[in-house]
Amino acid sequence: MSRLINCRSINVFALAWLALAASSQFCGAMPVQNKEDSAPTDTAKVEETPQNPFPEAVEVPKGILDGGTEWLNTSHPIDMKDLKGKIVILDFWTYCCINCMHVLPDLKFLEEKYPKQVVVIGVHSGKFDNEKDSQNIRDAIMRYDIQHPVVNDSEMIIWRKFGTRAWPTLAIVDPEGRFAGSQSGEGQRELFDAIIGQLIKYHRWKGTLDETPLVFESEAGKVQPTALRYPGKVLADDASQRVFITDSNHNRIVVAGAKGELLHTIGTGRSGRTDGAFDVAEFNHPQGTVLVGNTLYVADTENHMLRVVDLEAKTVSTLAGTGRQGSLGFLSGNLLESPLNSPWSLAYIDGTLYLAMAGPHQIWSHKLGTQTINVYAGSGREDVVNGPLATAAFAQPSELVADADGKFLYIVDSEGSSIRKVPTDPTGRVTTVAGTSELPRGQSLFAFGKKDGIGKQARFQHPLGIAVFGDSLFVADSYNHSLRKIELASAKVSTFAGDGVAGNALEPLQLSEPGGLSVSGSSLYIADTNNHRIVVLDLNTKQARVFDVAGLTPPNPPTVVSERDTSDAINAESKSFASGEKLSVTVTLAVPDGYKLNDLAPVTWEIFTDGEQPIFPTETLSQRDEAIVADGNATFNLPMTGEAGSATVYIRVSYGYCGTKENALCRLATATWRVPVSVAADATDNTLNLSFPALQ
Repeated sequence: MSRLINCRSINVFALAWLALAASSQFCGAMPVQNKEDSAPTDTAKVEETPQNPFPEAVEVPKGILDGGTEWLNTSHPIDMKDLKGKIVILDFWTYCCINCMHVLPDLKFLEEKYPKQVVVIGVHSGKFDNEKDSQNIRDAIMRYDIQHPVVNDSEMIIWRKFGTRAWPTLAIVDPEGRFAGSQSGEGQRELFDAIIGQLIKYHRWKGTLDETPLVFESEAGKVQPTALRYPGKVLADDASQRVFITDSNHNRIVVAGAKGELLHTIGTGRSGRTDGAFDVAEFNHPQGTVLVGNTLYVADTENHMLRVVDLEAKTVSTLAGTGRQGSLGFLSGNLLESPLNSPWSLAYIDGTLYLAMAGPHQIWSHKLGTQTINVYAGSGREDVVNGPLATAAFAQPSELVADADGKFLYIVDSEGSSIRKVPTDPTGRVTTVAGTSELPRGQSLFAFGKKDGIGKQARFQHPLGIAVFGDSLFVADSYNHSLRKIELASAKVSTFAGDGVAGNALEPLQLSEPGGLSVSGSSLYIADTNNHRIVVLDLNTKQARVFDVAGLTPPNPPTVVSERDTSDAINAESKSFASGEKLSVTVTLAVPDGYKLNDLAPVTWEIFTDGEQPIFPTETLSQRDEAIVADGNATFNLPMTGEAGSATVYIRVSYGYCGTKENALCRLATATWRVPVSVAADATDNTLNLSFPALQ
């Protein structure tokens, strides 16, 4: 089903248990029953007995996850012994990497499909110096909506233990704590889905699978809501005196007047790709925008789509993309049939849209009014190489802007830490304005730093934003938390603002991973991403101010209630109640020996019913709330309508319990009861008592 190897091919320093070659495959073949090789007797029994899919897997040594600087998205460090009984996926990543971003939806898919069997551990082994800081990783975790634990492997100790060679790499440890293998690169969802299915089947049969969900402490739960959330890009339009803010983590576009008056919020705030009116439309972590007349084009990055906002009709539609991530090999295709790949920024010149397509490391174009979209520049190889449009190489282009004459595009190549120049004449050549290029294969991706100088002498660190102002370029040098200036005539690079340290002061100006730039008049608008703000910098006086949008609040996206699985519901006895305002429910909780209730997490409850019923108000259904806990019991009240009738109600209660020994993980207990209820005139009791089954 994929490339498989002997498990001894994992290098853990010089340990004999891992003496190895490549970390790109798995340990031993996943067996397929071959009838010709089966014993001639008792064939049915052989076929029914699950077999170990990785018989050559080797037990990981104690302390394999030691060496990290800090653990995030969890209350304390995690050891593999805490995860016994779980299928553990280790995700080796670095948050700058577009390929690592592409893996996250696959991991989320697996976490949601196997919530009781799989635990994902992110091993963040940073490439850039800035990525080794735990606070910056914490921001990345929240920007990317990561819910699983992450260890800051700043010295790449865990990386080396597992013999990892590339970002991203996914590794699997089975429920008995044995290393099964690893696979590098994105696009591994089907492979890992199949592997997990085989591991669940075998270890459930063997009795070594622990299907009690674990509970981790999310970083997102520790922060207060903000009006903007990790804004990625900003567009200031001088002609219309409007400012368009890509409120990326709120999945919306904010439109404001130049004085900060709120004009529109476009999008519900919920992640999705629904077209329609402003209050119905959905985006998924959008980035760059460009205004053409009164039409706003949006790079809907994580939807892999190009969206169109009609500012007069107040509607959103889709111009290009299928909603699925594309791959290399594309040259030209129909707009709505061509899968895009992380479009990050847009520019407009003489009827043509240009797209910085970060995923395949290319520049794409679309002539408005036509039905096709095509590659404009870039071979697809991730590097910093100059030359003709077709053979030049880019490294994750993240913002592009047109010059005043429309003859060139200036581009920040974030992974190559270089500033590029692309002609709109298709016979022209791609050049590098500042930063390195033409180094031996792959070395440009690691030639970064913070150094002023002329052209190739200068160093940047993962820049994400660029703007033209007269004869100069301004660059958001994101991982240096700085604003850099390039004089085009001489290619002289200087530091214009920012001291290289993340901060939020205005005098002198400090930034935190700024992501986008736009010029209006003599004002530079900065998407100060990790500070959740837009900063306006006067380029003449260097005075800075925060661009506040009056009345802007965080979105309150509508709740989507999915169908609930009630197959494991506990059948309770039917109960009649008296007519009244509420039903009092008491649930006796269960805690195994050696554990205690998690005092830091609430006991939650919710109710739902089969179809319409008269007893409980509709607005109370499917809403989660907290219970009062005392003496091992959880109590709460279910509002009632006071009307007579009958119904089948489902009551679901969840709570966490933690081991009493040091550094023990917390687990989640959940039970659902199916209770036939009725309201009768002769009933006098308005209480319901339930008990959790014993926990192992």
